[in-house]
Amino acid sequence: MTASLAAVDAGLLDGPPADFIGGRFHPLASGDGIRSCDPADPDRIVWSAHAEPTHIDAAVAAARAAQPAWFAIGTDARAEALGRWKAAAEARRDRLAELIVLETGKIRSEAQAEAGLVATKVDITLGPHSSGRIAGYEVAAGPSKVGRCVFKPHGVMAVLGPFNFPAHLPNGHLVPALLAGNTVVLKPSDKTPAVGQALAEIAAAAELPPGVVNVVQGAAGPAAALASHDGVDGVLFTGSWPVGRRILEANLDHPGRIVALELGGSNPTVVMPDADLRQAVVECARAAFATTGQRCTCTRRIVLHADIADRFIPAFCKVASTLVVGPGDSSDPVFMGPMISAAAVDAVMSFQDELHARGGKVLVQASRVDRPGHFVTPGVVLVDRFEVEHDRECFGPLVQLSIASDLDDCIAQANATRYGLAAAIFTQDDAVWERFLAECRSGCINRNCGTAGASGQLPFGGLGHSGNHRPAGAFSVDYCAYPVASMVEAGHAAAIPAGMLVQDAWFTD
Repeated sequence: MTASLAAVDAGLLDGPPADFIGGRFHPLASGDGIRSCDPADPDRIVWSAHAEPTHIDAAVAAARAAQPAWFAIGTDARAEALGRWKAAAEARRDRLAELIVLETGKIRSEAQAEAGLVATKVDITLGPHSSGRIAGYEVAAGPSKVGRCVFKPHGVMAVLGPFNFPAHLPNGHLVPALLAGNTVVLKPSDKTPAVGQALAEIAAAAELPPGVVNVVQGAAGPAAALASHDGVDGVLFTGSWPVGRRILEANLDHPGRIVALELGGSNPTVVMPDADLRQAVVECARAAFATTGQRCTCTRRIVLHADIADRFIPAFCKVASTLVVGPGDSSDPVFMGPMISAAAVDAVMSFQDELHARGGKVLVQASRVDRPGHFVTPGVVLVDRFEVEHDRECFGPLVQLSIASDLDDCIAQANATRYGLAAAIFTQDDAVWERFLAECRSGCINRNCGTAGASGQLPFGGLGHSGNHRPAGAFSVDYCAYPVASMVEAGHAAAIPAGMLVQDAWFTD
């Protein structure tokens, strides 16, 4: 290699940059075609190589060749193989966590939690709330006729991973896809290629059959080629709405190709007068600024009932202004690490300026931190009210507040978005909660806890620009298999319908 690579030098990867195709690692040429850097120290190169465009075709071909045999071995054998995947992930958990810290800038506790979810996803997928959804069933359809529903895999699934949860979210597609009998081609985010290679090393350690899991590195070009490849039967994507829109456009002529999109959100939280003030402030701050605001479920908009606004705002601003910002691997307690890139920091600063220009009052200013790395402090802006025409997702630690006159206004402002991923309300009133649950347009709706965070045993997905009704979590298996209905006649005497002349002599020798 022409440069030192931190992921390899630190022993966090088994080998130099490579794609994983057909059960073998294929080394990539050195260079800066795809390069990730430590967000806390941008001069430190984590992983760097030139993507190989021909590897997309090779990976799809390997996955397609492996798929029939992978499906034929049966669910029990695939579950056993996923047990090996789980064991390999558990054995590499600490290394994977350190790699996540290094490549994304996450604080260590968040990285360790994410690394642990790779193995946990296997247990959840094999559990009744997930695998039971594609178990099939039988019904009586007549005196001697049985109706059966079985589930079959789509075939080859393309998984396009994000940078913010580079292990957990691709793995959340991969495990249920494998259980259902699909094979996979994973294209990691070009911001986190090292974590993507680590997933390939887990597949190798699990001794999955060659071609069942393939990993190919690249940026927008390879991603577009994979998402529209003739050999792909499904595209599973986590990322932004603009990219999700391009994926939908690329597949307009392929209605039979499953496309599952999880596209972020402009997530609201409503705080009512009877809320526990301390709980509401702490949870809103956690949900707004966790992972430096780089979660799709982060709270972006807080709607305050007028009767609690004067108490909530100063307390919330105090908490936001005192959050500790620093490197994710710091030995001191740190709440927020750096953002993923300088461009991500610029986007937060630009959006804050835009809000101020439109009349927003900056209560806590998001600012660059005077140190190397992509560090930024949290920002809080009070706006007049939330309107759909001004709504967009700012993927960083910047939250907006507004004040509402009553519950009707709170719900109206919460719904003033093109997105619909997560929402929350803080109230002790059951009737208020039930109304919010019924009228709020989101796929995940919480009470007395923040928007950021979800249970893998529940569905996870959103509406509008947040997704296309393909929820992940425990429901991931739904988009990894399709139902096939069969009518099976056990008898030998077909009923003769009126108007049909049939004589037994016609069927004898």
